[in-house]
Amino acid sequence: MTDRDEPTTQNGGLFSGLRVVSLCTLLSRVLGFVREMAIAGLWGLSPVSDAFVGAFRIPNLARALFGEGALSAAFTPLFVREQEQHGRDAAMQLASSVFVWLGLWLTALVAVAELVLAATIWLAPLSAELRLWLVLTALMLPYLPLICLTAQMGAVLNALGRFAWPALLPVLFNVSSLAAIWVLQRFDLTAEVQAHWLAGFVVLTGFLQLAAPWPQLWRLGFRPRGNWIAMRNRIRELLRLMAPVVIGLSITQVNTFCDTLIALVMSRPQEVQEVLLPDWRPLEFGTASALNLGQRLYQFPLGILGVALGTVIFPVLTRHAERGDWQRLRDDLSLGLRLVFVIGLPASAGLWLLAEPLAVVLFQRGHVTGANARQIAEMIAAYGLGVWAFCGLLIVQRGYYAIGDRITPLKIGLSVVVVNVVLNFGLIFVIGGRGLALSTSLCGILQFGLCLLFIQSRVGRLPWWSLASSAGRAVLGTVGMTVVASWVLQWLAAGAVNSSGRLLQLGVTILAAIASYALLAAILRLDEFWMLLRSHRDAE
Repeated sequence: MTDRDEPTTQNGGLFSGLRVVSLCTLLSRVLGFVREMAIAGLWGLSPVSDAFVGAFRIPNLARALFGEGALSAAFTPLFVREQEQHGRDAAMQLASSVFVWLGLWLTALVAVAELVLAATIWLAPLSAELRLWLVLTALMLPYLPLICLTAQMGAVLNALGRFAWPALLPVLFNVSSLAAIWVLQRFDLTAEVQAHWLAGFVVLTGFLQLAAPWPQLWRLGFRPRGNWIAMRNRIRELLRLMAPVVIGLSITQVNTFCDTLIALVMSRPQEVQEVLLPDWRPLEFGTASALNLGQRLYQFPLGILGVALGTVIFPVLTRHAERGDWQRLRDDLSLGLRLVFVIGLPASAGLWLLAEPLAVVLFQRGHVTGANARQIAEMIAAYGLGVWAFCGLLIVQRGYYAIGDRITPLKIGLSVVVVNVVLNFGLIFVIGGRGLALSTSLCGILQFGLCLLFIQSRVGRLPWWSLASSAGRAVLGTVGMTVVASWVLQWLAAGAVNSSGRLLQLGVTILAAIASYALLAAILRLDEFWMLLRSHRDAE
């Protein structure tokens, strides 16, 4: 193979891996939608729903961070470097030692957190809603070490080019959660008791996810090693290097976590709102649940494109950096960004345009009223505006970590967290709950722009003309798609008077949007759009 041929072959493998991860993520996101719909139908936008969502934020934050790429981004360069320099066996020895020490530290951390929560629940004077939130948090905390250890095993598989099993583990989580909800609905239980049982099922699912990858890892040579104690100093150093990576990649999740906490604290209680008593808090009850459902919608394209592309492209960028091949690193980083523009921009426009019909079709049933659906739609539209930037951020951050720069994205991210909190408290008094989602989107755009600007000092000047050309043509295609989809949406509005009519309106509009964008992609020569559809053989 010549040097000229290698990048093309690598790109073929990259798109092959991207399709595997994207399809698995698509399946997971669909099942995640069904799970959120089931929970919304079970409790509606109620205090119990708010408490469960707030409590689930902690293990879900861990799942989003570690299960969807952060731990992989931190650990993969270390594993690849060990494999390149000392071979597969040495890399597996390192991986098993990290596994043991990570498990010990996280278990100790959870034990301390459980003691603090128990003392708070028993000794502090708490409202019923806050007490329920803390109890559910205590029940679900053991999921945190389980998902982190699962993610570390997934990072090993990704570094070895095995993407299917790590991408399927969220599917297992959603299937297990749906099974638990189905079982709970068969019994005559109060909403609080249902929430307690569902929290326990979350932990049980963590054990299932931890066990699932072991057979494939065992075949690849992953074994518990007896010398993990002797490696404690090296593991401590590795964890110190990993910490800024995990924190840097967590900024978007931290911002959405702050959204939920502010929504819980700043929402008026249900009884106050129902009798129209004066209250200083500006948000309606149910805002936290509406935020959660809005986040679920924007994470759909984020997972299929951003997380999947980041997972697949990162080992490629890391190997380029390890070999000092800066030109290929810039080329592949640019390719990833062009894919983000070509797919992320229409995804953002689609979520903004279809926010209300999506909320009505997906969530307006059971205890979710029309007013609740409009509240959810506001969150979907506001989060949707930042999807393209969230996806791009996942790619450019991988560029930093591939070259060993852990500090620059961390500094940018921490600054953005401060900006987000300030905007949150400013916007909720002006535009209500959707201000929380809008602030996170604006901060995501800001963080992406700053990271993209400063990475050039480390990898060299990016091909701005190519990036601007792709982005400009993607914007034109997105505008044309939005005009067509908006016309179809209005044309079918008269028939959207019942559930089947609304479903038909939404489905036809989505198909029209996809078809029009595909046609415009061909006219505007957006080659990156068609790269995703080519087979591995064609890419080669």
